[in-house]
Amino acid sequence: MTALEKLGAFVATHVPDERACADARLHAADAIGAWIAATATEEGALLRTFRQQGAALPDQLAINCALARLSEIDDIYPGAMITPGAIVVPAAFTIAAAFPELDKGELEAAIVAGYEAMVRLGAAIDGPSVLYRGIWPTYFAAPFGVAAVAARLMRLGPELTANALSIALIAASPGTGHHAAVSTARWLAVGQAAARGLQAAVAAGAGFTSDLKIADGDFLKNIYGVTPNAAILAGGLGDLALSQTSFKPWCAARQTMAATQALKELLAEGVAADTIVRVGVAVLPPHLKMIDHGVAVGDRFSHLTSVQYQMAVAALAPDLAYRLGAPSGPTSPDILAFMERTKVRAEEGLLSAGYPQAWPAHVTVTTRTRRYERSVLHVPGDPARPLSADDLEAKFVKVVSPVFAAERAAMVFAAALGGIDNPAEMVAEIDALSAG
Repeated sequence: MTALEKLGAFVATHVPDERACADARLHAADAIGAWIAATATEEGALLRTFRQQGAALPDQLAINCALARLSEIDDIYPGAMITPGAIVVPAAFTIAAAFPELDKGELEAAIVAGYEAMVRLGAAIDGPSVLYRGIWPTYFAAPFGVAAVAARLMRLGPELTANALSIALIAASPGTGHHAAVSTARWLAVGQAAARGLQAAVAAGAGFTSDLKIADGDFLKNIYGVTPNAAILAGGLGDLALSQTSFKPWCAARQTMAATQALKELLAEGVAADTIVRVGVAVLPPHLKMIDHGVAVGDRFSHLTSVQYQMAVAALAPDLAYRLGAPSGPTSPDILAFMERTKVRAEEGLLSAGYPQAWPAHVTVTTRTRRYERSVLHVPGDPARPLSADDLEAKFVKVVSPVFAAERAAMVFAAALGGIDNPAEMVAEIDALSAG
């Protein structure tokens, strides 16, 4: 059997156990929070305006995935550089809501399958490496993951599912370039990539076939310069990808979070922010160029990816870490001064601490009287430091605060946890927000 045939058999037949179903509900609720919160951003408003009334299902799916992904507070599998929840969950809910005749009892299985397909593909192409060549792993894997979701919900069977995956793979595209403006097409592009996965599954169900050996041969090597690890595609990464996927504890690029968490822990232990005269940050060499920079007014991406800014926010304005939109107006002088005191360097030795699944950092804080050090290997939300349902609810309430008051947000979180049982109702509520 080819790699796609083996993965197709998994997608079509795997029955998730009780733990996997519980994980699916938590990740679904987290992704729904990202999806809702994004409706209140400028980028989200642009996407909502773009979607027309009565839009076809692929267009609905595209906008829903785009909204969740633009949030940058969605989950991530670091070892594959894949953010699966923002693609898989809105796709699964949108499809299930549109087709009452589909077996919604298998929604958990479809979510598990989507995570597995996306993460396996990201790991197979060595996502953490190819990202820095300009290939966006989540964009590349989005059609593949949604094809798995749709094929499972449509109960296509192993052979048709393998063809759906192959059709999705030939629809993959590597990257979108660098986009910083509020009107960026980056999020629209990733949503449309996700929609191609639905179209791939529909095509396979209608009898279209594709090359089932495409992942085992030189196709991706010749076209994109990547040689996929067919064994990972076929056999996975040990435990289910869903169980190894990290929640993000706040809104930022995940590459900035270990250093920021180290500073947060030192502050929690009594280091006063106003006594800090210098912060030294050692990060993984592949991450340095991406996160070692300042911020520009109106450039949301620069704020999300600047480790200096993220650490300054943690020290001086922690509530900003849960605001999805770009800060309005110039950065405060206090935050800029803290950023100036933060110096970042690459540390080769960190690569031996579990990279690429672990993204560690080491921080040295010098105050007027003492020097403190802290290394962080895992941040809250990683499987090694799991977040409870209560933790996720607290995060949910904070990120959706521009949309709902705290009491209402807690009720919506409870509904999101149970949304798998009634996806149509959940999607209708989010659509109502978008319409408003």
